Amino acid sequence: MPKKIRLGILGGGGDSLIGVLHRVASFINDNYEIVGAVFNPNYEDNVNFAKEIDVPTNRIYKDFDALVEEELKLPEDERIQVCSILTPNFLHFPMAKKLLENGFHVICEKPMTTTYEEAKILQDLLAKSGKVFAVTHTYTGYPMVRQMREMIKAGALGKIHKVDARYYQGWINAIIHDKEKRSSVWRLDPKKAGISSCMGDIGVHAFNMIEFTTGLQIKSLLCDFNYMYDDNVMDVDGTVLIRMDKNVKGVIRASQVATGEENGLAIAIYGEKGAFRWEQEKPNFLYKMSDTEPVQIYKPGHAYNSELSLDGTKLPPGHPEGIFDAMANIYLGAARAIRGEKYNDGEFPTMLDGVRGLNFIESTVASHKQGNVWVDME
Repeated sequence: MPKKIRLGILGGGGDSLIGVLHRVASFINDNYEIVGAVFNPNYEDNVNFAKEIDVPTNRIYKDFDALVEEELKLPEDERIQVCSILTPNFLHFPMAKKLLENGFHVICEKPMTTTYEEAKILQDLLAKSGKVFAVTHTYTGYPMVRQMREMIKAGALGKIHKVDARYYQGWINAIIHDKEKRSSVWRLDPKKAGISSCMGDIGVHAFNMIEFTTGLQIKSLLCDFNYMYDDNVMDVDGTVLIRMDKNVKGVIRASQVATGEENGLAIAIYGEKGAFRWEQEKPNFLYKMSDTEPVQIYKPGHAYNSELSLDGTKLPPGHPEGIFDAMANIYLGAARAIRGEKYNDGEFPTMLDGVRGLNFIESTVASHKQGNVWVDME
């Protein structure tokens, strides 16, 4: 077993769901060891949290700049190799930039930055650095999503006709209808979240899922947002018509005010030979549909699945594979890349996916603001 990769964590302290998800994912395949961190902006809380999760406190730093400065003083075979950025959106760019400039690999939550221009700056930096940069579009790690990707690549659907991706949540209902609350949540603050709330947070996952599974790129789009209230400057609901390579068309639907919805990411891809449908809340089931045959259901762990799908399956058939496993598959792929090992290009989303995501977000905002018109993506 190769020596564990030395991991640093930025953010994700306290009761952060993202923090737990990343920490557990990094442990699942025994590839990483957390050796340094800045979990919280308050140093005392930072140290106390480290003690709570049993991380040694000798490399728990007062802030991000101190982490970089002090780690660079250590011998190369002791210092942090890769940092996971789990902070609010507005901190992603400055942290990722400084990490790349100082020779660290990066695993970054999405959206990668708050602007497309920042994303392109990071892309240039990465090319010069020679480092690994993974963007945690978690849902690409599910075995059945990977199976869908490989089957489409092998021609299972033939020519693709249409794609339909949606991501519905209802959590912001408890906030959006109260003026005081909606003025105090960071996801509705453009200074912290960027120019989009709904499309920037969850719509971009649906966008990424389409390009990841089909292998096609979205070329242009037309977007209509709902802000609910005049004093709210961030979208909480949106519908996007898309035009893709090879004359494929489709729709992306995203909402944070879909009452009663929990984490309703789903995708359907329709082709000349058949169709696929997958839902995040039922991740073990990939449905293959046809006009002439009964519906087929693919499940993880079986020998009929692709190598990429089986590599991301940790349990025998019949045992649920969940979101921790999906994130762990991304960390596993990043570990292989960091070590210079061979890996499938579907094992983790890269800087390119992050750049495409920011291009998508800014294009949706531009389309809406220009009067719901078609906008070309670069």
